[in-house]
Amino acid sequence: MGVKAKVTRAAGIYTLGILVSRVLGFGREIAIAYFLGTGLAADAFFVAFRLPNLWRRLFAEGSLVIVFVPIFSESLLKSRLEAFKLARIVWTFLGGILSILSILGVIFAPWLVKLIAPGFSTLPAKFALTINLTRIMFPYLFFICLTALAIAILNALGYFAAPAFCYALLNVSMIVSLLLAHHFGWPGVYCLAIGVMIGGLLQLSLQLPFLWKEGFSLKPLWEYHPVLKRILTLMGPAVIGAAVYQISIFINTILASFLPSGSVSYLYYADRLVQFPLALFAFSFGTASLPTLSTQAVRKEFEVFKQTLCFSLQTVFFLILPASIGLIILRVPIITAILQRGAFSQISTYATAQALWCYAIGLIFFAALRLLNNAFYALQDTKTPVKISAWCLVGNIILGLILMHPFKHAGLALTTSIMALLNVVFLVYFLQKRVGPLFSGLFCQSVAKTLLASLGMGLVLLAIKHCLVSPIKILAVDIPVGVITFFIFAYMLKCSEIESIKQILWRKTVKIK
Repeated sequence: MGVKAKVTRAAGIYTLGILVSRVLGFGREIAIAYFLGTGLAADAFFVAFRLPNLWRRLFAEGSLVIVFVPIFSESLLKSRLEAFKLARIVWTFLGGILSILSILGVIFAPWLVKLIAPGFSTLPAKFALTINLTRIMFPYLFFICLTALAIAILNALGYFAAPAFCYALLNVSMIVSLLLAHHFGWPGVYCLAIGVMIGGLLQLSLQLPFLWKEGFSLKPLWEYHPVLKRILTLMGPAVIGAAVYQISIFINTILASFLPSGSVSYLYYADRLVQFPLALFAFSFGTASLPTLSTQAVRKEFEVFKQTLCFSLQTVFFLILPASIGLIILRVPIITAILQRGAFSQISTYATAQALWCYAIGLIFFAALRLLNNAFYALQDTKTPVKISAWCLVGNIILGLILMHPFKHAGLALTTSIMALLNVVFLVYFLQKRVGPLFSGLFCQSVAKTLLASLGMGLVLLAIKHCLVSPIKILAVDIPVGVITFFIFAYMLKCSEIESIKQILWRKTVKIK
């Protein structure tokens, strides 16, 4: 089976799983918005939840996994037994470190809250609630990081379905916890925090049967392995290099804590909406292509390596560009229909829409970052991305401080998009120095066609939006018409990515484990 077809089908599996998860995620956000709104409890929960999530994205998905997959894939090519031994050692080491970190997180919760949201310290009630929620949810880090490692092992072994669908379990747990709290009259924000912990346990539990099926043992193996030092060495710089977007969000949270109440929540809800297409397409293709890119890098098949990377970028752009334009045009109806109810007011809608517009214009760059960073990690090069990311983070802080005063929270969202663009430019420059020219004339032509089809779709969306009043009616008409219009334009322009979409929807030549 061809490499492109293999990557496309694997990405399709992940896309379906993430679609289910994100639909449930919107249900989760609707429930949180209804019961918590954008007030004190919501701000406290989002800050407390961001702490373990930030660690997970930096040290699990953001560094360990993308460093581990290329090394594990390389080891698999030599000896399956040796590869499993390495995985057990990493599993044991990670479990021990996570246990210690979870305990430290509970103990030092007040200082962590001061670090991530220093503005809360002037508000005793909000500060105290955030500390309590942090202590409940911080051990979530233990479960989700081990889950990420399990997913990395399974992906390298060719399993994609179970890892993809596990993301939905956290959302189910959080929704159920809020409904139970409402039914029994329990404190909603505390039940939500407990739901996070239960969701993490469920996510890890789903992966275990498939690991056992492959013969992987969870019995601790406290043994030194030469490759372990190599993993740790690569992880150091990868912590920043692979997660610059998440660190930017973290910095925005700190800065937003000094802005009017609700600013943290506006950025959170807008980020969640942007994450939907980003996770659906960029994460799917990034996860699906990493094992293939890693194998090609080990074999030094750099021409095929570049073809795989460009194919992934090209296909993701084909899906992300229309999503970006759609979010910009329909931002107010989307937020109104999904979130505006209960404690989430019209003022909250328009404030969140401002942040969403600024995030959406950078969506294509956020997507490219995921794939380009993966290319460097497949080459087992973590130094180059971290140097680029360090400069971009400095720029993020400086530009954020400049824009946050005239534009408030929207200025912080705009800063994130601008820094993502600069990050992509530098990554492309240094990657081309490593493997040669990346983008052919056909690639540029493909992106231009996608942009034209997206703009044509955007004009149709605007026309329909001005003819209707109700947000529900606007979305009910605009979304299906927009999708159909985009594909009609893409077909007329003879976009080659349509064939890739067909493979995702109809090909059955890949065994789904």
